[in-house]
Amino acid sequence: MSRGPDAATLLERSLVAQAESAGCAIAITRSDMVRWASATFVGARHILTLSARGSPLLDAWLAGLRDAEFSLRGYLVAELVVMGTIRDGGSVTATVEVLTVEDR
Repeated sequence: MSRGPDAATLLERSLVAQAESAGCAIAITRSDMVRWASATFVGARHILTLSARGSPLLDAWLAGLRDAEFSLRGYLVAELVVMGTIRDGGSVTATVEVLTVEDR
């Protein structure tokens, strides 16, 4: 039986939707994922690169992203960190690291 979309797909969709509801449009220009497992957890480390037009709304969204709630069916977001931002003229590129855990 198929579990549905994977954590990476759900995470990307959720980030785009949250940014949109905060009033800023983002594009995910790169998404890398490395799976990991321990004796008690199975999950993945995601590194995403986001690009957007710079604005106070984008700045506020990025600042609050660490505390955002994510609803990823079958997964939990264990940690989210904005690793850095680069501003070039009117555009912003942000790198985000996210740890997800399968919700069994």
